[in-house]
Amino acid sequence: MTAPRMHDDEVDTDEDLVRRLVAAQFPHWAHLPIRRVLPAGTDNAIYRLGDDLSARLPRRPHGVLPLEKEIRWLPRLAPLLPLAAPVPIAEGAPGEDYPFVWAVCRWVYGDNATAGRIADPRRFATELAELAAALQRIDSSDGPGPGSHNFFRGEPIARRDAATRAAIAALASKVDAGAATAAWEEALQAPEWHWPPVWIHGDLDSRNLLVEDGRLSGVIDFGCLGVGDPACEAMVAWKVLSGDARDAFRTALAIDEASWMRARGWAVSQAVMALSYYSDETNAVLVGEARRWLAEVLADRAQAGE
Repeated sequence: MTAPRMHDDEVDTDEDLVRRLVAAQFPHWAHLPIRRVLPAGTDNAIYRLGDDLSARLPRRPHGVLPLEKEIRWLPRLAPLLPLAAPVPIAEGAPGEDYPFVWAVCRWVYGDNATAGRIADPRRFATELAELAAALQRIDSSDGPGPGSHNFFRGEPIARRDAATRAAIAALASKVDAGAATAAWEEALQAPEWHWPPVWIHGDLDSRNLLVEDGRLSGVIDFGCLGVGDPACEAMVAWKVLSGDARDAFRTALAIDEASWMRARGWAVSQAVMALSYYSDETNAVLVGEARRWLAEVLADRAQAGE
């Protein structure tokens, strides 16, 4: 069955296509069963190959650069991380009427880090901070800065002002536009990051974090990987955490006040852009999460009396 479309310029994929690609290019894996992975990725259609491998196929032209970057950088970065990551082990070429490069990666075991699967939220938050800190310690001198390859994650948030305001305006009948705008403007007032850029995953949320036995065990989907402002990474504090766990994350990461404010702005920006682009029909999982991200930010500001 063809994977549901999320984008107008998306190409169709299904298990039969992946079977033909694998048989033609990696015949030593042709005997492995193939099944589509759900919930679906926004940039790659993902298919599991047997028990220990996965195939990642860009859904559209815009997804090719992020995957090529993962193929280049993950083998170098993954051994330096405290969690398991899906290291690419083979690069596939266009073929069988599929137009893009694709990749075979190691499968990372675990379940999506939804609230009900996290045994100890404060411990989870500390482990999450350790992941972010581990990335930030890696030499970033030759890493890729914000660009189309990572959807500009880690750029100065002022560059997102027009797009964020447009998304809020488009959602005026569906969200508290006044509160969202106030949170965004507050983030814009925070001083920018003036230190060397650091490595960021760029897309930490419950779909890209994995747990086993209630503990953080893996991190997947490095398509937004790059070097930039670490505030972008810290938006996970509103995407996945709340209350005391959010405080524990902030303490463990030792993030400064300005970066914390920019991080909250990143959470607003990501939420409204997702809500203005996707619908319950095209990506119900992400839409539901984005609503929760925005609600967390607005509730956090209200509790602080801002």
